[in-house]
Amino acid sequence: MKTTIYYFSATGNSLIVARDLAKELGDAEVLPIAKAIKGNADTGSDAVGIVFPAYMFGLPLIVVRFLKALKVKPGAYVFAVVTFGGIPGRPLTLAKKIPAGRGMELASGFGVLMPGNYTPLYGAISEEKQRSMFDAEKKHVKEIADAVRQRKTGIIEEGHIIAGTLLKLLIYEAGASQIPNADKGFLVTDKCTSCGLCAKVCPVSDIVMTAGRPVWQHHCEHCMACLQWCPVEAIQYKKSTVDRKRYHHPAVKAADISA
Repeated sequence: MKTTIYYFSATGNSLIVARDLAKELGDAEVLPIAKAIKGNADTGSDAVGIVFPAYMFGLPLIVVRFLKALKVKPGAYVFAVVTFGGIPGRPLTLAKKIPAGRGMELASGFGVLMPGNYTPLYGAISEEKQRSMFDAEKKHVKEIADAVRQRKTGIIEEGHIIAGTLLKLLIYEAGASQIPNADKGFLVTDKCTSCGLCAKVCPVSDIVMTAGRPVWQHHCEHCMACLQWCPVEAIQYKKSTVDRKRYHHPAVKAADISA
């Protein structure tokens, strides 16, 4: 039984979950959504997984576009996994609504708690707490893989429904349309070495190096990859990220994100 797992990941959390799921399931391939959406988002696999982070208690815009373009064979088992750092909101419910109108049903959705990485609001948690989350992730992925093998349906792991719905309404639905222009808040300090890594890890090619400095093009996903992966921390978001500890999954390299 062939499984295709698509993922969207800026700091590696969702990539690790996708990889771990593939190992547990066997006969599975892992593909980046950022590349799949540029080509033919069509798969003939028996099972299809979509792994992504919660953004603003909802769906990353690139995931919305991907779900609208994705084509699966009739009868395929489609599941989603959302990674989140606090409260997920309602991303799985939103994901379920998108394919339903295209004759494709999201069978189940799972949630995996991972270290938060939204530096404009907080810095990275301690490595000890990160390791605890990573251990829990491995365990939960085994449970998810078992549910996928059994073709379980109707599972939606989103936590508190009322709180999640309110957060989705107040934050995601009110602010999602502003995400592409959110890159206006990025700043580049004199620490910049013109290495260009920020442009390489950007999943939507929103950064162009001009005179050795990154320039954002205003079709941002607000994923923070540029800020998190900058080797000298030259990229800031407004004034809120100064001196805040950056984060990316320790088992993931920048080359994995830019590949």
